[in-house]
Amino acid sequence: MSNSPLIILAAGGTGGHIFPSEALARELIARNYQVRLVTDPRGGKFGDDLKDVAVTRIRAASLGGSLLSKTRGALEMAMGTLQAFFLLRRLKPALVVGFGGYPSVPTVFAASRLNIPVMLHEQNAVLGRANKVMAPLARLIATSFPHVSRLEGAAAAKASLTGNPVRPAICALHDKPYPFSSEANPLRLLVMGGSLGAQVFADVVPKAVALLPEVLRKRLMISQQCRKEDMAPARMAYDALGLRVEMAPFFHDIPERLAQCHLAICRSGASTVAELCMAGRPAVLVPYPYAIADEQKANAQTMAEAGAGWLIPQAAFTPEALAVRLESLIVIPGALAKAAEAAKGLARLNAAGRLADLAVSLIDLSADHGDNGDSPENSNRKAA
Repeated sequence: MSNSPLIILAAGGTGGHIFPSEALARELIARNYQVRLVTDPRGGKFGDDLKDVAVTRIRAASLGGSLLSKTRGALEMAMGTLQAFFLLRRLKPALVVGFGGYPSVPTVFAASRLNIPVMLHEQNAVLGRANKVMAPLARLIATSFPHVSRLEGAAAAKASLTGNPVRPAICALHDKPYPFSSEANPLRLLVMGGSLGAQVFADVVPKAVALLPEVLRKRLMISQQCRKEDMAPARMAYDALGLRVEMAPFFHDIPERLAQCHLAICRSGASTVAELCMAGRPAVLVPYPYAIADEQKANAQTMAEAGAGWLIPQAAFTPEALAVRLESLIVIPGALAKAAEAAKGLARLNAAGRLADLAVSLIDLSADHGDNGDSPENSNRKAA
């Protein structure tokens, strides 16, 4: 494997960027490619089963905020670009794949200056800021949704739909049936608010459950991620209702909980939406309202328009609104099962394999021409 081509994965440090890059790394390693992750000092590493993948951390920072913050950010980006430039010259990778987030920018930019082929992957239904800036430098742009806002003109001609790779444990849920539910069986709710739980869910969900008719309330079994500082009042509210609720700041067994749940209440980040669709689980989606491009709203709209979920903006996410939604879903026969089937219909099977196919096709095309590539349009046709 030491003589096999090296592929650099450049990604921001959040789970939304790391999860799909990890899935691609696993697929590429299975095809005997070498893989290295490049992220910023705050970025994580891949899971234990890929612990041998080297991780290089370079300097990077957001360019937002005050003038002083922007100046500092620009200096960090300049230093990171120099670090990436020397790293790529030394390692001579066959390809750089950027997964978005500002930590990906220095490596993608340096690769383009060194005439190393670049491919981007966009996880959301809106092209992220980093990928939008880097799009002119890419040979291919892999997308997770059929329609991606802000992907226009020449950049749109480079696009190829692959889907958003998810963890193997989530992929394994696709062929499992939606759990049977009846008046005699509990209805399982899974409440997720990001890795640490959103305060709004701790505030609203217990109050909404309290508004349900007692006969419906007693059917519920709830698993809820909750910040430590929000856990005590939320637990007191549930205890007062006599409900069976499991609460934790973080669940390490999300695949198992998704397999059991009938309905999720959650944000609508790209990885969350991809996992819901792969598992075939309907959701009440409350997009994070402070995202710069409002990408979570676009992700949620895709599920809602397909009948796979219900979008409630955070401003409208009140106990009363949620209680009405929950009651309607519980009492209408087959409503949740129908939405679950719609969610499964949105899943992009073998997204990691499709993404790896694109990467390999770009390497092969560059090798065929001996000058690191052909036109984006021709490479896109070959990948398809």
